[in-house]
Amino acid sequence: MRAWLAGNRIGAVLMMAALAALAGCGGPGPIKGRLAAPRDLEAADYRADGIPGSFGDTSPIDWGPMAPDRYPVHGIDASRFQGRIDWSRARAAGVSFAWLKATEGGDRVDPGIEANMGAARAAGVAVGLYHFYYFCRTAREQAEWFIAHAPRHPGDLPPVLDMEWNHASRTCPRRPSPARVKADIRTFSALVTRHFGTAPVIYTTPDFYADNDLGSLNTADIWLRSVAAHPSEIYPDERWTFWQYSGTGVVPGVGGVVDLDTFAGSAGDWVTWLLRRRQP
Repeated sequence: MRAWLAGNRIGAVLMMAALAALAGCGGPGPIKGRLAAPRDLEAADYRADGIPGSFGDTSPIDWGPMAPDRYPVHGIDASRFQGRIDWSRARAAGVSFAWLKATEGGDRVDPGIEANMGAARAAGVAVGLYHFYYFCRTAREQAEWFIAHAPRHPGDLPPVLDMEWNHASRTCPRRPSPARVKADIRTFSALVTRHFGTAPVIYTTPDFYADNDLGSLNTADIWLRSVAAHPSEIYPDERWTFWQYSGTGVVPGVGGVVDLDTFAGSAGDWVTWLLRRRQP
């Protein structure tokens, strides 16, 4: 989910860091960033062992036997930094699902949802929206902000709550206690579940997971970032549903680099999960 931070490492890093630093906890009314126009990269130029055949990676690693391509269902998560995506090409390349950033904190709306949400659905990609959490506003405020700006759409993926330390923020350096973090997750989840009719997926990172003992959190589905090893090595006791395995992926139809993700089960499991968890 750190596409806003990793972004397009070819020419856009400084711009993204500046924008991320401005993102924060206050401000009158919604703030929208600009839709980026990242440089096109060819996945064929970045083929990597362990990465699904139509995808590439600008910073590949040696995955060994527990590689992402062992799983059949793959997707991406994206924000304004990927610009306007060619979803027909992405779908043909193997993108089955996509989570798009909708909101951040209590005052920011990502313009990528307007540019990409409808086109992704039209291409047959399962779409969901996510909220990037800031610790300088209450969970209720942020849930209400997300609900107000993330359109509900029957058949879409469940929403996502992105919980991680915001290392780039100059305006919200707070690091609440694990008890406070888990209470915020429960409050946000309850409000969002009531509105969307399905519980949010919780996305997190290794340091945030460990710092806040999220292994003790009873949540419907968890989405884990692990870009240097299989989740079983980083989160040994966690049963995950989604794995973000790269923040430097290259996908046909997507400008620059993008986060790559996979679903934990088979193609049949994916269909069953969708039927159970999609928005009513």
